[in-house]
Amino acid sequence: MNTNHDNLSDSQIVALVMKGDNSMYALIVERYEAKLLRYATYLVKDPDVASDVTQDTFIKAYVNLRSFKPGKAFSPWIYRILHNEAMNVIKRSKKTLTFSDMGDASNNFSVGFTTDKAVDKSMLSANVRACLAKISLKYQEVLALYFFDHLKYDEISEILHVPASTIGVRIGRGKAALKKVCQDEGVKYE
Repeated sequence: MNTNHDNLSDSQIVALVMKGDNSMYALIVERYEAKLLRYATYLVKDPDVASDVTQDTFIKAYVNLRSFKPGKAFSPWIYRILHNEAMNVIKRSKKTLTFSDMGDASNNFSVGFTTDKAVDKSMLSANVRACLAKISLKYQEVLALYFFDHLKYDEISEILHVPASTIGVRIGRGKAALKKVCQDEGVKYE
């Protein structure tokens, strides 16, 4: 792939696609496929369904590209489309979802920790993932977007359609809930 294209921002790529260079959309897919697939897996728990949700997201994003506002960040816009697609699948399947049973994919997370080291460092262990499955989905989701996908509060806010201040509260409460569940389960923090 041409390295000049690698330096293009998402907004620049979208502008090129909207001007008729449809082949540039492959760069968007390349940049977001792994991240969106991981997020879809968090939500729907089934890798095959997550793959379908991710593919449907790229199709829907492409079809609705003109609704993207160029002055905005692209990442929250496409994550929101995936979120909506996943929620539709969840509603249809009427399953109770958790983050447990993510299989090998859960071992591939790269997490940047900056706060509450005792809780944050433990988030990658299998025992903590099992504890994560026992807290509310609204907390699971913000913790995953913040720690695993490295999204900022305002980006998570756009994805979930809640105020950024609420995201901060949910992250704090989610970490507290996770810590309590893990303590109740006998999972030690170092």
